[in-house]
Amino acid sequence: MSLQTPIDLTDVDLFVRGDHTEAFRTLRAEAPIYWNDGADGSQFWALSTYEDVQWAYRNHEVFGSARGAIVGGSLRSDEDTSAGQMLVSTDLPRHRMLKQAIHPAMSATVAKRVAGQVSELVEQAIAKTRADGGCDFATLIATELPAGALMVIMGIGHEDAHHLIGLTRRMVGYRDEIFVDTGGDARLRLAWLQAEVFEFFADIVTERRRNPGDDLVSILVQAEVNGRKLTEEEIFYNCMNVAVGGNETSSYTACTGLLALMENPEQYRLLHDSPQLLGTAVEEMLRWSSTNAYVQRVATRDITRGGIEIKSGESVTLWNYSANRDESKFPDSHRFDIARNPNRHLSYGAGLHRCIGAPIAQAELSLLFELLISSGLTFKLSGEVRRLRSNFILGVTRLPVEVA
Repeated sequence: MSLQTPIDLTDVDLFVRGDHTEAFRTLRAEAPIYWNDGADGSQFWALSTYEDVQWAYRNHEVFGSARGAIVGGSLRSDEDTSAGQMLVSTDLPRHRMLKQAIHPAMSATVAKRVAGQVSELVEQAIAKTRADGGCDFATLIATELPAGALMVIMGIGHEDAHHLIGLTRRMVGYRDEIFVDTGGDARLRLAWLQAEVFEFFADIVTERRRNPGDDLVSILVQAEVNGRKLTEEEIFYNCMNVAVGGNETSSYTACTGLLALMENPEQYRLLHDSPQLLGTAVEEMLRWSSTNAYVQRVATRDITRGGIEIKSGESVTLWNYSANRDESKFPDSHRFDIARNPNRHLSYGAGLHRCIGAPIAQAELSLLFELLISSGLTFKLSGEVRRLRSNFILGVTRLPVEVA
């Protein structure tokens, strides 16, 4: 379908300004399956309703992942360089075998250890915030969630964890001047930033070959998929996959969640007065933030949906953000409601490619807000909020707060 006034979903400013909410409302109403002809040269179908996005997730045979999750996220024009190597860029049967190899690093036992480490770091950050009377929540507190997870999952120290978070932030924020010099070719810049992440893991891989442990890197070094060891590049890609997924989702969701509470003080008071609502509150924060705004798929054959023909080889984007605001699925979808139930959001994806780290991210977010509420502190905004320049990851990079 087309619109009288086209909407360009590759326009990062649309998301930074916050105009994307209204844009998706228009798409859901007028062009739920929309051909986006981007100013950056990328062309793709955009699915915006809950029903269509969920349909595409469940039909993984029709919508393949080998082109990569991000539109224009590779130096190649046809396939992502991670195709067939990284978990999010693989299809069956290899996807299942890679997931089985990675899963021990995401077990319930590991999640429990992550919770312990995160608790220690967050309690220290809260104590500092209390003493100082405020902080930049985005950099002091929220980043301790992925830091604690990386320390356990990757078997690295606190300093290295924050260094890795910085590297992945630069890579995801490759169009954001707060992280990188945005001059020159964006794709070359992205390739260079990815190489920095690989370089970080290269030293760790060498060390784990000599002294393996029970961390993700050791597991991947020793893993066999379909009877053969993983190549160095496959190890790097899957370490990066876990690092990016964990670093961005939990911390950026935490920021958007706290911001939503501050912007809706009646909900903030309700959570303080009724801490038993923490579970549904976290689910609502995940729906509201939809940090991973979309994922890309590629049609493996011609298929028709809603009278629209999607041809084999065409790029299809599944907009989690829009699906999670679909009025037909979520009554009063524009309202932040910590008691919302049911709340079957798609922030972790669905089906075969549901986020493998979802239980750990869930535990991190629940623990963070449990500690914030039990601390007795209430925050209020004390300065300008800054948003990440991205249409793929929706995050807050600056969130100055003071203790109210």
